[in-house]
Formats: sequence, structure tokens, C-alpha cells
Amino acid sequence: MAPKHDGFRDFVLDQLNGLPGLTHRAMFGGYGLYCGRVFFGIIHKGRLYFKTNAATAPRYREREMKRFRPNAKQTLNTYYEVPVDVLEDAGELTIWAQQASNL
Repeated sequence: MAPKHDGFRDFVLDQLNGLPGLTHRAMFGGYGLYCGRVFFGIIHKGRLYFKTNAATAPRYREREMKRFRPNAKQTLNTYYEVPVDVLEDAGELTIWAQQASNL
């Protein structure tokens, strides 16, 4: 069976092509992003979410980014949507991904 085409996933992977060890796996009806063995991001329904901690989460909240909610009953409080301007800047996106994967 041929892999399903997902233009947004392809865009994100292309934007992050400078991140060493980047892989992805199907999950949550979307894709999980890994840097080596570290799970740091989620692509879901045309949106990208990165893992945060106490030091990085305020940057997402200041920009009023939403937490990842795969369904109405579940919210992953440490994963926030990546701002569009960051997503569109491959260099900046790679920096944010490195910070998410080094937590």
C-alpha cells in the first residue's frame, strides 16, 4: 500500500531538514516527530505542535498558541501549537525544534 500523501507533513519535514536524526511515525491520526529517540513534536490536522517545559511554554502562551487536543476529552498540556511565522521560517523552526527535543 502506497503511503498517504500529506502536503503539510511534507512541508514540515522539509522545513526541518536541517535537524539531525529527524524521523516521523503515524500516531494520533497524525504524525509524531522524533529527534533520535526523543519524541518532541506532533503534526495533526494541518497544525504543528512542539513539546514545552517551564522555560519554553511561556513563549507559546504569550503568543496565545493552543495546547494539543487530539479529541474533546484529552489535552496534552506540554504540547503547544507552533506559531505560523516560526513554521514558515526554516531556520527559526529548527531552533524551536531543537529546544523542544532537548528538554
